Amino acid sequence: MKHKRNWAIGIILSAAAAFAALQNVAAPTHEVETPESVITITPTVEPSPTVGVDNSGGCGYIWAYHDDPELTAAVDEAIRQLDPTASANAQQFGEDCVYEDGHSTFSAMETDFYIHLPVADLKNEEAFGNWMAQVLPVITQLPPGNIEGNYGFVEFTFEETETNRVIVRVPIQRYIDEAQAITGVELFRMFLAP
Repeated sequence: MKHKRNWAIGIILSAAAAFAALQNVAAPTHEVETPESVITITPTVEPSPTVGVDNSGGCGYIWAYHDDPELTAAVDEAIRQLDPTASANAQQFGEDCVYEDGHSTFSAMETDFYIHLPVADLKNEEAFGNWMAQVLPVITQLPPGNIEGNYGFVEFTFEETETNRVIVRVPIQRYIDEAQAITGVELFRMFLAP
């Protein structure tokens, strides 16, 4: 019983303190005279407009992928010069800012690449690693203006049939930092997920 009384007193005192605090924070109801010698400085901050983005209303962010047709065409052509049976495409990963009226704007966080190569045997890890060693410099030597956002990854799909394939994903920055001098089976296994 004593504990319930203490809780009740605590709640009442907390409510009274909150009420008093709100009363002290409320705007004054009468004019306050400011002495002539007091100077009021009000800083003005101009918001910087974002080019190409409608800031007239709030938006909701969602993860999004967007194809990059121009980069895809350039990379696909370079990859087909290495092997005419191969193909490539580029995709940007980022956020769509979707506004209430339905329109959206996209901000790329990284650019990813997908390389497909038909193969006769999925056990030829040496050949796969050598293929990766040929393709990765093509990607890393793209002009910086062609890549939106950060480096993403290069995903290699070695495909024997539609259902029988091996996929190896290579984070581009990790390749640059750790693996540029590696080829063959060592390169393949370095990035093959366990």
